[in-house]
Amino acid sequence: MCGRYTLFLEQAALEQRFDASFPAGNWWAPRYNMAPGQDLPVITDADPDRFDRLEWGLVPHWADDDSGGAINARVETVAEKPSFARAYAADDEARAVDGTRTAGRCLVPANGFYEWVETDRGSQPYRVAFEDDRAFAMAGLWERWEPDDSTTQTGLDAFGGGSSDAEDDPNGPLETFTVLTTEPNDLVGELHHRMAVILDPDQEREWLTAPDPSGLLEPYPGDDFEAYPVSTAVNSPATDDPSLVAPLE
Repeated sequence: MCGRYTLFLEQAALEQRFDASFPAGNWWAPRYNMAPGQDLPVITDADPDRFDRLEWGLVPHWADDDSGGAINARVETVAEKPSFARAYAADDEARAVDGTRTAGRCLVPANGFYEWVETDRGSQPYRVAFEDDRAFAMAGLWERWEPDDSTTQTGLDAFGGGSSDAEDDPNGPLETFTVLTTEPNDLVGELHHRMAVILDPDQEREWLTAPDPSGLLEPYPGDDFEAYPVSTAVNSPATDDPSLVAPLE
């Protein structure tokens, strides 16, 4: 699975890498321990030219409440499972509620992720990243959930791709995302039996638009990745500083 990740590039570098802009203001700061339940940057198919902030843990539109969001979706079942099928579909009508687009695909920027390995001394976290710490995109899905009595205008930021309504009104719509997982490559397979779907840079925009994106969801080769043990301080989502990505001596 993918349960924690990092993204500590500066804003200008991220904007150049993903050809998308951050909203104005002090919106972004480097992150070393991104965790479920947090509002994190994604690029949605509804507005692929900008970064938006959605909560990690997808809540489908039909859910009774906004608890228990799914942080991962398996590629083997994503097209059929009710929680994810409408977001995965290429048919905009299937992604709509009352005629308004409320689900789809997204890119989840990262430059590393954590996995935990059981040892004789307990659970040891490892960080997996490219050797040069360059950014990559994980394949994701997004969805907008609204309480039954919400009077907030539907549609992601009214037109798609934004989370300002959810942040301003705690009783209003909630915009969430999940990360797709697949079989691991040889490197990650030594740590865990699943890994996030990492997209080739040339295929990122194709993931957002392809009628059938199943061919993009293969394990990313591990040749340029490295995995190294890090401090157990990463176990706490409240800890988020550069020391977390330092290799253990």
